[in-house]
Amino acid sequence: MPKLILTRHGQSQWNLENRFTGWWDADLTEKGEAEASKGGDLIKAEGLAPVFAFTSYQTRAIRTLWLSLAAMDRAWIPVEKHWRLNERHYGGLTGLDKAETAAKHGKDQVHIWRRSYDVPPPPLAADSPYNLAADPRYAGVPVPEAESLKLTLERVLPYWKSAIRPVLEAGKDTIISAHGNSLRALVKHLFQVADDTITGVEIPTGNPLLIDLDAGLQPVSARYLDADRAKDLPDLP
Repeated sequence: MPKLILTRHGQSQWNLENRFTGWWDADLTEKGEAEASKGGDLIKAEGLAPVFAFTSYQTRAIRTLWLSLAAMDRAWIPVEKHWRLNERHYGGLTGLDKAETAAKHGKDQVHIWRRSYDVPPPPLAADSPYNLAADPRYAGVPVPEAESLKLTLERVLPYWKSAIRPVLEAGKDTIISAHGNSLRALVKHLFQVADDTITGVEIPTGNPLLIDLDAGLQPVSARYLDADRAKDLPDLP
């Protein structure tokens, strides 16, 4: 049975500053680097040896993967990067302080933008300093103006089917270093979580989630390797 390891990037600078980050390329803090390295240590201590890795186009996820693989002595394994594993795009909320945004728009409205399954935040303005139209990594990529979790899942799922699933079907243990919402989308798909339940699923930074899969790639067990920082997981399908 293949094993899938999902790792949310370590704490980023904008996590620390309590800002909506989305597709903006905030880097790791020292704490985030330590979380990433510890995640690799935990994976190695478990006796796991992934042979293929996937990550997003965003530095915090890429560096988390680097640090984790280095701690595992597996920096040499193949790595594939793709924008479809990027974080959910927070649109016009990008860069804003979360507490200040709640004070301005009301906690209920911000909760809807953050936690509803299918309601995206306001779109990013074309003149926003966080507009990524000129970023070379996204040349030819349909950068969204804003995304709900539903739209994030619709973006992630084709890549899961075309790129990640075939690696797992070949029996190769795999690690994915990505983001809170892109990983939440994968958890929703794998665990068949209801729309009104998935938004309550929290994925902690830098804590590897080990999922044992059967031959049909259905989860048969799942647990966080750092039990002290674990969050509740959905029931197995």
